Amino acid sequence: MLPIFISLLTSLWGIACWIASVLGLPGNWGVVAVAALLAWLAPEEWNARMSWASVLILAALAGLGELLEFVAGSAGVSQSGGSRRAMVLALMGSLCGAIVGFFVGLPIPVIGGLVASLLFSGLGAAAGAILGQRWLGRNWSETMSVGWAAFYGRLLGTLGKSVCGAAMVIVLLYGVWF
Repeated sequence: MLPIFISLLTSLWGIACWIASVLGLPGNWGVVAVAALLAWLAPEEWNARMSWASVLILAALAGLGELLEFVAGSAGVSQSGGSRRAMVLALMGSLCGAIVGFFVGLPIPVIGGLVASLLFSGLGAAAGAILGQRWLGRNWSETMSVGWAAFYGRLLGTLGKSVCGAAMVIVLLYGVWF
């Protein structure tokens, strides 16, 4: 009975961590942590035991997701000539936007919160980048191009990280249940 309870708890934790990563939080590393804990503590006779090879695969996927998010988000702002201030404010705006979007999208069943979170994350990044550029006294034309670049960069980065997170949840669920 305990292995089934642990398997259910681990599965729910993995899904919650994936949702956290869609919100811009480091949820993928939570999946790695729970898998490592299971590999370390679960007895050999449990089906819910993870292998260390699976933990390494999960860590590699988490690292890839972080790299994709960082490169896409930063490249969007820097390639369009944005300032460091615009990059920092875009990051802060995307986090705030993701959280607001999640709650705005909750009335739509199943995926509403996640889709709204992704969209609002991009909008928050754009608003932050625009604010950062305007704060430095840049003109509207340049400011808007940096804002659009931040929007698309954040969307692509979060999408890449979310795909890695979904693959991680699949690996976790397979390791726990099969």
